[in-house]
Amino acid sequence: MKILWQIGVIVGICFAGEGISLIMPIPFPSGVIGMIILFLMLLFKRIQSRDLKESTDFLTDSMKFLFIPAGVGVMQIFDDIRNSFLPMVFICIVTTVITFAATAAAVNGAIKFQQWLAARRRKSA
Repeated sequence: MKILWQIGVIVGICFAGEGISLIMPIPFPSGVIGMIILFLMLLFKRIQSRDLKESTDFLTDSMKFLFIPAGVGVMQIFDDIRNSFLPMVFICIVTTVITFAATAAAVNGAIKFQQWLAARRRKSA
């Protein structure tokens, strides 16, 4: 029953993101809005990460099954995308490298920011 409640919380946050996305004047992905809502709820301690652990572990372990329909869909249209296959592979590799670099820069920035905050707190204490 606990996992159902946890998945219900996650689905509720997704629905909230969808609702906010629908009323926004500009198009914005509802999944991103949902992640922002979840982040803010975790940040302001409205939800504890340990309260969602079982469901997130379950969803992460099941992720491989969630990609099967997408893979089958790609295989069904492979004849249509055969001519674009090499450019798509190149784009995937380049964007993966860019994503790794952006993630590394963001993590490095977050670490420096946390160190700066800790040093500032030590000075004021």
